[in-house]
Amino acid sequence: MPELPEVETSRRGIEPWVAGQRIVRAEVRNARLRWPVSGEIIALRDALVVSVQRRAKYLLLELDPGWIIIHLGMSGSLRVLPQPQPPEKHDHVDLIMSNGCIIRYTDPRRFGAWLWSDDLKTSRVLSQLGPEPLSDEFNGQWLFDKSRNKRTQIKPWLMDNKLVVGVGNIYASESLFVAGILPVRPAGSITVAEAELLVRTIKAVLLRSIEQGGTTLRDFLQSDGKPGYFAQELQVYGRDGESCRVCGTPIQTVRLGQRSSFFCPHCQH
Repeated sequence: MPELPEVETSRRGIEPWVAGQRIVRAEVRNARLRWPVSGEIIALRDALVVSVQRRAKYLLLELDPGWIIIHLGMSGSLRVLPQPQPPEKHDHVDLIMSNGCIIRYTDPRRFGAWLWSDDLKTSRVLSQLGPEPLSDEFNGQWLFDKSRNKRTQIKPWLMDNKLVVGVGNIYASESLFVAGILPVRPAGSITVAEAELLVRTIKAVLLRSIEQGGTTLRDFLQSDGKPGYFAQELQVYGRDGESCRVCGTPIQTVRLGQRSSFFCPHCQH
């Protein structure tokens, strides 16, 4: 599943082609995604794109009449086509832009979403989200305060979007490794110093991944059709049984919250 850096990479990829342009029309070939494509999107004609933003893993196109909310789901991707190309089987939505390009949404599993909102504050998919991980609101003291009396294991706790958005499975595993914290520890066991280190680490890992274009996953492509590159630097994720790059101890894995969690039993405590 595309995570926050992949979505931010997609945002940056399409922004120069979309912001300040007009959506001439939307061509929806298959409206049956996770939720049906909103009728307001299907009916769009000559709408100015004021800005291209991101909230958690949602792309937000601010238009003069409202907002398009896009989620890439399990396998979705956006591409910029400088000129028309015949759609393929899984190309479900096109935005025909006034500059002649096409923003094409491809989603083999059809678990993404294209929704409309008149007001983001009342959006059912955005209203309950926690702070952005790269914001000042997400800081060590805040995380420490939230962790008090929490018996939940820290890895799935970090992945709760009501706590903080966008710290998905890959980046939670990587951040906990860099911070030296075992994923099975109760969230309430971390100290103030550990909380501050973990926040700094999460921000650094996410920023590094954004700079490199996101994590290479089987289904993820950037807006220019190229894969990301962060997977070349993964320390623990997906490396079960391989030697830790720091100490040489075999990486182990454990199931937490129905997700595989990778860690080094020597470097993490």
